[in-house]
Amino acid sequence: MANAASGMAVHDDCKLKFLELKAKRTHRFIIFKIEEKQKQVLVEKLGEPTHTYEDFTANLPAEECRYAVYDYEFMTEENVPKSRIFFVAWSPDTAKVRSKMIYASSKDRFKRELDGIQVELQATDPTEMSLEVFQTRVN
Repeated sequence: MANAASGMAVHDDCKLKFLELKAKRTHRFIIFKIEEKQKQVLVEKLGEPTHTYEDFTANLPAEECRYAVYDYEFMTEENVPKSRIFFVAWSPDTAKVRSKMIYASSKDRFKRELDGIQVELQATDPTEMSLEVFQTRVN
């Protein structure tokens, strides 16, 4: 259903692919795009489990906003493998103002549709979502 504030619906595929990432680990990342004409959030790109963080960042457009989910795997200080699901609100400074406003006003509702997000990041340039930032956010 469309959100009254932003008018954006969430395509069922968004929730299904997120559940696959969360439960089955079939994706390393998911990039979501708002299609203004259709007034809904759609899956734009899926990352294979073998894809790296570099593959993830390479798939985020330099001048357009996106939402993304990344399954970040890491080792604890006790050498225990763990993972955290990150929600990234990508809103580069070079994006159009209208696009930034639409993504900002739709973010909370969209995020609520994805049950299981563990960490949220807001990034306007790549340094705000570097691997170092991910690492500090899981500790």
